[in-house]
Amino acid sequence: MQVAVIGLGAMGMGAALSCLRAGLATTGCDFAEAARDSFAKAGGQAAASADAIAAGTEAVVLLVVNAAQTEAALFGPAGCAPRLAPGAVIIASATMGPDDARRLAARAEAAGFLYLDAPVSGGAAKAATGEMTVMASGSAAAFAKAKPVLDAVATKVWELGDAPGIGATVKVVHQLLAGVHIAVAAEAMALGIRAGADPQKLYDVVTSAAGNSWMFENRMARVLTGDDAPRSAVDIFVKDLGLVAQMARGLDHPVPLASQAQQLFTAASAMGHGRADDGFVIRVWQALTGIALPGDPPKG
Repeated sequence: MQVAVIGLGAMGMGAALSCLRAGLATTGCDFAEAARDSFAKAGGQAAASADAIAAGTEAVVLLVVNAAQTEAALFGPAGCAPRLAPGAVIIASATMGPDDARRLAARAEAAGFLYLDAPVSGGAAKAATGEMTVMASGSAAAFAKAKPVLDAVATKVWELGDAPGIGATVKVVHQLLAGVHIAVAAEAMALGIRAGADPQKLYDVVTSAAGNSWMFENRMARVLTGDDAPRSAVDIFVKDLGLVAQMARGLDHPVPLASQAQQLFTAASAMGHGRADDGFVIRVWQALTGIALPGDPPKG
């Protein structure tokens, strides 16, 4: 099967390599030369733009940032649509609002393609091992066509219905929880530090007790060591919690906790930490209170 993965970032690179390991003829597409070179060294074909993927591609996975990039990669002046085989399946995995997912699905289907609204979770680590979770909606034909790719990149594929937009809805709700959990984890750690608790001991107690969450355990471990390399960046949650607010407005539904978390991520981004790992939203509390974070170099 001829496959293309557009977007060789943290998750896209893992997905592309997983497709290669599964024996799929895979082209990886990214503007960044370093990403293309890395994928080519692993044995894949590399393309600098979406319109340079292999002609007759039967499945394309889009792991770009948002709906606008997805649309450009498919239907823009340098889009891949003319390179796709008739009846090819588009696996749209960027986080986007359900209205955008429905609109893009309609455009794809009008062009003769199958479409899966298929956002993903699991981060770079799960992408690298082919163990992502996919929350997808689309026709039975789209799921069937996409199966070799889904089998390669994921260990759990949720089939959420046949209507595009359901997958996007579930991902937006998921991101509400993820963003709020990260923000409150940072708030709790910052409060403990301000009150004089040993950060490592605080972490050890919380992660062994009922107040723990996966996000506290994962993100605060990085804060303890000062490892702010972005697995998922602060700016991702500025965007994704914005999608939560957008979806909620359309439903006349209040989301006060998500809105507050978005403001915290926005503040961290405005301070210059937008590209840092999202757990470093804790820099907001550091700026407000002057706490010393355990992973920071000593002053002076």
